[in-house]
Amino acid sequence: MEIQELQEEIRRKKREKDVVILAHYYQQPEIQDIADFVGDSLELSRVAASAPQGTILFCGVRFMAETAKILSPDKKVLTPYPQAGCLLADMAEPRQVEEAKKAHPTARVVAYVNVYAEIKALADIICTSANARKVMEKIEGEKILFVPDRNLGAYHARAVKGKEVLLWDGYCPIHERITPASIDRVKEKHPDALVIVHPECPPAVTEQADFVGSTSQLLRFVEESDATCFIIGTEAGILHQMRKKAPDKEFLLPDPIPVCDQMKMITLERVYTSLKEDIYPVTVEETIRVKAEKAIRRMLEL
Repeated sequence: MEIQELQEEIRRKKREKDVVILAHYYQQPEIQDIADFVGDSLELSRVAASAPQGTILFCGVRFMAETAKILSPDKKVLTPYPQAGCLLADMAEPRQVEEAKKAHPTARVVAYVNVYAEIKALADIICTSANARKVMEKIEGEKILFVPDRNLGAYHARAVKGKEVLLWDGYCPIHERITPASIDRVKEKHPDALVIVHPECPPAVTEQADFVGSTSQLLRFVEESDATCFIIGTEAGILHQMRKKAPDKEFLLPDPIPVCDQMKMITLERVYTSLKEDIYPVTVEETIRVKAEKAIRRMLEL
């Protein structure tokens, strides 16, 4: 089927089967356009928990669908392609985190939401790229083990006073490849462009940026800013929503363009197949789910 025909068939099927479709900002434009909600991973999981539909089709990588299942245990959560993972999440293994906790028994484990359920279950509290600083500041204790993104942790830890922050040696390969040079190549041709980046970028990038924020914060910034041209330091998929929200503004990407191959494993065809055949349900072992939910709820309470 052609793209538009396939999109219409997906819309028809989701109404017929009473399914809510969620899509992360980094999904391909044609997938964002058939979603009921588009957002970041935790925001979508909270939407899923309150949605009246009993089935959630989550267009994103595996840890995102897991988070939806953690918060909505009584609902069926489907993923269009279970092999779509996250290289950042892969950098923290449960055994390694357990060993680190033993080595630093007084440290509170703050886990970025971009981890698998087993790591969430080992954490004291979860954070997002938007609220990591607030979580670090408010959590009790003087020592923090921040898992797994060293760049995100370092960015927020700079502003946290009176606490020792131990950074896990993990990173998002997509954001790690965004460098000052990759931005400068674009800035040379567009000297008036504002540079706005995600805090998963390396310190050399966040320190020079005009604005640093989560995907939702970046989107809100371009809507509200008086500037008309931006260099966007995050995955290319976010530009689709930016162009919708601010069609009169120009959005540029670093050179080379940051693209997450894992996110792009989700295709319209795979969304349609999962929806039509009711396949690829996400499961989380209940003892792990309960512990992971507790760490997420602790963050929400803050």
